Amino acid sequence: MNRLRSYIISNLSSLFLSIFMPLFTIASVIFLIKLATYTAVIQLSIWEMAKLYFFVLPEILFYTLPVTFFIASTLTLFKLSNDNEIVVLFSLGIKPAFILKTLLRPAILLSLVLSIDFFILFPHATVLSSNFVSYKKSEAKFNLAASEFGNSFGDWLLYLGKKNLDGTYSQVFLFNKKKKEEILISAQKAEIINDSGILRLKLSDGEGYGYSTESFTQMNFTTMLINDTMKTSLTTYRAPLDYWLSDDRADSKRHMFITDTLLSLFPIISLFLVASIGIVHARHQKSGVYLFIFATIILYYGLTLGLQDILVYYTIPTIAISWTLLSYFIYRKTIVNRF
Repeated sequence: MNRLRSYIISNLSSLFLSIFMPLFTIASVIFLIKLATYTAVIQLSIWEMAKLYFFVLPEILFYTLPVTFFIASTLTLFKLSNDNEIVVLFSLGIKPAFILKTLLRPAILLSLVLSIDFFILFPHATVLSSNFVSYKKSEAKFNLAASEFGNSFGDWLLYLGKKNLDGTYSQVFLFNKKKKEEILISAQKAEIINDSGILRLKLSDGEGYGYSTESFTQMNFTTMLINDTMKTSLTTYRAPLDYWLSDDRADSKRHMFITDTLLSLFPIISLFLVASIGIVHARHQKSGVYLFIFATIILYYGLTLGLQDILVYYTIPTIAISWTLLSYFIYRKTIVNRF
């Protein structure tokens, strides 16, 4: 029995990888195209694009693994049926339940991985991705152009003479007009420092003047730092439970929670359908296995998305129980009664 179990798992593994890699590649390309649209708003280096890709990786895996397992396990049984190996097994007294138990272990393992993915990894990656994009958008608002008027730094009007090769600026002038005083600062050199969302303008070797109707002041400095906190809406994140229970984007997270929970259960509650579609008698049956696989996936996803607005959280037990019972009924009619 152990050899037979290993043989079935071996066939499942090879088919799983051959199906997963194309699906994963296609999903990755789609998400990369989506990420590329950010470049219309913000500037991203290759490394920053890679970071954003890693942030969406849990989502890519989540939407490819359940489908891959269903297709691979069904085609595994279909291949064994076409090779007449399933018929031989049943002739030797091995029950269809043995095949289901063999597939149940990887199905449970995959469901656990998917649950950890969407409940723990997905919130963390989503918050990091959202904060990173928000930070880059705020950073993009601060674009300085040398030898041009109209630059600003917080409350300061800023003029930069030229940009040096090392990224610094020379011949820098800042002007700030307050209600009772006007301030003018000139410096030989300026450097922009970005420290976790806080922009600092570091001025070197300059002079500052402040004048009003009552007084005039002047100072010389070697180094001066002017801070400007960018207005960046960053999401706070402590634990996965805080993310799911927070009121921020509550409707979106509710739909996501329902959908992801049902997708996590899909490998387990569809095992009866896997056997019903994949196990055929090669001589006496014309199998539409690919049509049935496609129709099953579309139906499950359609019910998952379509019933959420009506049943809300009751969608999870409703679909899980009804899908399992319907699958078992089909399994009894097509497999148990025949084999």
